[in-house]
Amino acid sequence: MRYDFSEMIDRRHTDSVKWDVKDNELPMWVADMDFRTAPAIVDAIKHKADAGIFGYEEVPTAYFEAVEHWYATEHNWDPNPDWMRFVTGVVPAISSAVRRVSHVGDNVLVQAPVYNIFYNSIVNNGRHVFANDLQFRDGNYDVDWNDLEQKLADPLTTLMILCNPHNPVGKVWQPAELRRLADLALANHVTVFSDEIHGDITDAGHGYFPFASVSDAAANNSITAVSPSKTFNVAALHAATLIIPNENLRNSVDRGINSEELAEPNAFAIPATIAAYTQGADWVHELNETITANKQTLTTFIEQNLPDLHVIQGHATYLVWIDCRDVTHDTQTLCDVIRQTTGLFITAGAVYGGDGHDFVRINVACPAERLQDGLDRLAQGIHTFEQR
Repeated sequence: MRYDFSEMIDRRHTDSVKWDVKDNELPMWVADMDFRTAPAIVDAIKHKADAGIFGYEEVPTAYFEAVEHWYATEHNWDPNPDWMRFVTGVVPAISSAVRRVSHVGDNVLVQAPVYNIFYNSIVNNGRHVFANDLQFRDGNYDVDWNDLEQKLADPLTTLMILCNPHNPVGKVWQPAELRRLADLALANHVTVFSDEIHGDITDAGHGYFPFASVSDAAANNSITAVSPSKTFNVAALHAATLIIPNENLRNSVDRGINSEELAEPNAFAIPATIAAYTQGADWVHELNETITANKQTLTTFIEQNLPDLHVIQGHATYLVWIDCRDVTHDTQTLCDVIRQTTGLFITAGAVYGGDGHDFVRINVACPAERLQDGLDRLAQGIHTFEQR
């Protein structure tokens, strides 16, 4: 490999949210990787820093052209730069869109179990969470299409937040599924906000499909959010892009992000994103090989050492969803025991809604040595829990 994904970097006492833990603890919870970002990004930031002046920044055409280049070359979708708007993050953009596209008291549809911050963006803005829970059968998750159609048809449902690919279950939505969803949403006058922040991180042969790319119905009735933050581990740069082909919808969202001051970049966001999207492809390809290998290591370890756990075979994200029903239906208590007895910090699934209380989520975006440490701790913690 050209890049080193085995380096054991000490991130303690660096103001890292992930690593704000006790000295004996190992955090494998929040979606934050333990790999250094792509060298091209570091070089771009250093070059910017060398200028020594950090005044107000504009978003140049080159930024949007870099986003277009990335999606054309990596995901077979060529979005027009005129459709794009810079924002300081996907989550702030979701909250802004909730306020702009729906009304107080409306239903905002999600597919649980799903990224828990979606709920905050809905409830904190006076809307109602309307859950179309995914169906878990034979180790896989699928859409309950009858339930989805009924809930989209509810007159109070005006917005759906789609997680594409899906976090935490790691599902890569297929074009036929996305087209069916798009047709139902359009027929019921429900706008789709597609969070595609995990789209770059997939197993070989399982690339994701941008929602707006699958049909005209999808493109003309959606807001797509993308960002280098998860892909390149640069969340603190606060850079994301909204892609909105429909001009009327784009203008409405545009007014929201401007009135809420979400469209002004920091000094490093623009050059770092341009470097990522124009020079970072090889780094991401090697990253994905590393993550796939780590997921395979975890799966094999659990099969051999923890037969009461069952790994959900998702092909996207570096977050692994694990079925713990044969151990407990209260994975919060399970995670508490694991952390107290071994120091391993993983996420109990209840926060994601749906059937999440039966699952845990583990972040495997770390060097193989650190992953093995985490797996050994997981085994110790599970055995301790089962003996109680």
